[in-house]
Amino acid sequence: MKKIAIIGAGSMAEALISGIIEKQLIIGDQIWVTNRSNQEKLNSLQHQYGVQTSYNLEQILTGATIVILAMKPKDVASAVEQIKPYLSADMLIVSLLAGVSMNSIEMLAGMSIPIIRAMPNTSAAIGQSATALAANSIVSDEQLALIKTMFDTVGLTVNVKEKQLDAVTGLSGSGPAYIYYLIEAMEKSAAEIGLEGELAQKLIVQTLIGAAGMVAKSTKPPKQLRKEVTSPGGTTEAGLKVLKEKQVQEAFIQCIKEATAQSERMGGALAQALEEEKLKLQ
Repeated sequence: MKKIAIIGAGSMAEALISGIIEKQLIIGDQIWVTNRSNQEKLNSLQHQYGVQTSYNLEQILTGATIVILAMKPKDVASAVEQIKPYLSADMLIVSLLAGVSMNSIEMLAGMSIPIIRAMPNTSAAIGQSATALAANSIVSDEQLALIKTMFDTVGLTVNVKEKQLDAVTGLSGSGPAYIYYLIEAMEKSAAEIGLEGELAQKLIVQTLIGAAGMVAKSTKPPKQLRKEVTSPGGTTEAGLKVLKEKQVQEAFIQCIKEATAQSERMGGALAQALEEEKLKLQ
C-alpha cells in the first residue's frame, strides 16, 4: 500500500483516515486527500492526521495504488470525469457511494479497472461500523484482503455480492439513523414519565448497549430473548402490546425496504443517465 488517494473529505473519509492512522496500517504522508472546495476541511485533516492535501489532481493521483471515491453520490459523474485522465488499469478503485454500481463507475472511468464497493455506516467515526464489501472480477484476492484490513480498522467488515449492497445500504448503512430515531422517542417518553434528560440518556444508551451485547453473545435468537424478558401480565408485556397495536415492527420493516428501494432508484437513475449520454456520443 504505497499511496492512497481519497477524493472527498467528508465524515466517512475522515473516519477511515482516523482508523488507518490509529491502527498504523499506513503513515499519514502516504494518504493524499482532496475535495471540491473546502480548504478549511483539508487543513484540518492535514493538521490532525498528518495526511497530504492538494487540489492538484495529477499530484494526488500519480503513483496512487488505491483511489477512494468518497464524494456524495450525486457528484460522482463530475468527480470521475475530472480524475479520469490520471486513472490507470493497475489502480484499485474503492467506492463509498451508495447506489452507484461498479458498471457505472467503469463507464465513467472509460476503462476496465479493479473496483471494490464499500458500504460502511457513520459508526465508523468511533470504530464501530458495519461495513460490507463487494468486488468485481478483476479484483485480486490480495487486493480484497487489503481493503478488508483497511475497513477492519473502523469496525466489522463482511464480504457480499454487489446485488446485495442496496439491501445493506437500507439495513446497516442507514441503520444508525433508525436507532437514533428510537432513542429520540425514548428520551421524549422519559421526559413525560418524569426522568430528567441526562439520567434518562444514560439509562437508554446502556439499555441499548446491553441488549445489543446480549444478541451478539447469546446463542438464543432475539425473539427468544424478548420472550424471556416478557412476563405474563407484567410491564414489558404491557409496553409491547402498544408497539404491536401501533404496528411498529411493520413500520421498521417498511422503513428498511424503502431505504433499500431508494438506493436502487439512485443507482438506476445514474445508470440510465450514463447510458443516455453514451448513446448521444455514438
